[in-house]
Amino acid sequence: MNRHRTHTLWIAFILHRFSGVALVLFLPLHFYLLSMVLTDPETVDQLLHWTKHPLVKVAEFGLVFLLSVHIFGGLRLMALEFLPWASWQKTMAAFSVAVSFLISCTFYLSAV
Repeated sequence: MNRHRTHTLWIAFILHRFSGVALVLFLPLHFYLLSMVLTDPETVDQLLHWTKHPLVKVAEFGLVFLLSVHIFGGLRLMALEFLPWASWQKTMAAFSVAVSFLISCTFYLSAV
C-alpha cells in the first residue's frame, strides 16, 4: 500500500521537487532570451508581442507559483534543519503553498 504518498509532507516533497525541475528547465531558456536583447532585438520585440497572449499570462502565473512554492518549500526545509522547535511540518507545508498561491495570484492579477 502507498498510503504514505497521500500524506501532506509527501505532496510537499513532490511539489518542491517538481518546481525545482521546472525551474531548471525554464531558466536556461529565460537567460537565452535575455541574451537575445543584445544580439537580436527585433526577435525580442516579436516575442514581447507574443507574451500579451492570455495563455502566456496563465503560464506566467504557473511559473511564479512554482518559484514561490520552491522558495517557501526550501525555507521550510531550512527551518526544519536549523530550528529545534520547528517540528510542525504539515502547518509549514500548508502555509508555504498558501503564501505561494497568494503571491502568484497577485502577480497574475497585476499582469492581466
